[in-house]
Amino acid sequence: MRINLINTYLYRILNIDTMKARLNITIEQPLLDQVKKYAAQKNTSVSELVEDYFKVITKPKKQSLVDLLNTLPKPAMDENFNWKEEYYKGKKKKYGL
Repeated sequence: MRINLINTYLYRILNIDTMKARLNITIEQPLLDQVKKYAAQKNTSVSELVEDYFKVITKPKKQSLVDLLNTLPKPAMDENFNWKEEYYKGKKKKYGL
């Protein structure tokens, strides 16, 4: 009884998020033959190959670090701020030099 409940629970979880839809595509027969051979070599199906490809091309592109840094607000710093002097002041304070 408990195993049946676990199986039912897992079946419901897995099938809720994996609802499949049918898609018809038209490609040339020689290409289809090559794709079927490729899928057989990879131990997968043509449908899985197509689905994986669609996942790759629809995945949001990662934002580059430079783009991310450009979106950050700019700090309000004095133009005459002496970075070198502040660096050494911090080191002196931290290490007592």
